[in-house]
Order: sequence, then C-alpha cells, then structure tokens
Amino acid sequence: MRYTIDKHERYVVIEPLREIIDGVAANYLKGEFMLRNTAGQRNIVLDLNLVKEISEEGIRMGLLAHRLCHAVGGDFIIININPQVMQTLKALGLDQHFTILKSIAAAEDLIFGNELKRDVIGG
Repeated sequence: MRYTIDKHERYVVIEPLREIIDGVAANYLKGEFMLRNTAGQRNIVLDLNLVKEISEEGIRMGLLAHRLCHAVGGDFIIININPQVMQTLKALGLDQHFTILKSIAAAEDLIFGNELKRDVIGG
C-alpha cells in the first residue's frame, strides 16, 4: 500500500495514497501507527485527502490510532475528510469521537496549543 509520511517536530502526518481504506490498507496503517507510537510520536494526523470510502476495518484502524495517541497524552486528528466518509462516521455515531479538522494548519494549531498546555502543567 502506498502512503506518505511527513514528520514534524511534534507530530507526523500520514496520508494514504488511495481512494478506499479497506482491510489491507487498514492493516498497513495500523502497523504504521503502532510504529510511530512506540517511536515516541504521540501526535498523529491522518490526511484523508484522497480517500473517498472507508471500510469497517478502516474505522477500527482509526479507533486504534485514537487510543494509541491518547494513551501517551497525544492527539489523533483526521483532516481533509470526504463528505461520504464523514457520513459513514456520523451514521455510526463516531464523528464526535474523533477530532476532525479541515486542514493541516488547524491540526497544527490544536497540537501546538495542547503541547503548550502539557508543557505548562508538566504532562
């Protein structure tokens, strides 16, 4: 499966380069999320710019990434979500479970704000 990884100081952006996140793609992404998490990157941004459809396995992959990030005090953020994928999440009642933003700039603002709070309170 093809995807890009854009590493930054406080977060990593992972963008699948395909239109459908099926079971195979979800397994690759799960592995990438776990690798990033164990490497100490607690903030992950999933850019769904090209994704038009997501399977049940893809949704479970997102839930895993969410748990991994939150377990270490980080954020899992989904950006550039397609209306059809958003509708799938809404139908399952998961749109409120995930942090879904419009752009990488909005994700950066949230991550840096949360990191600043963690630094101030010593978290």
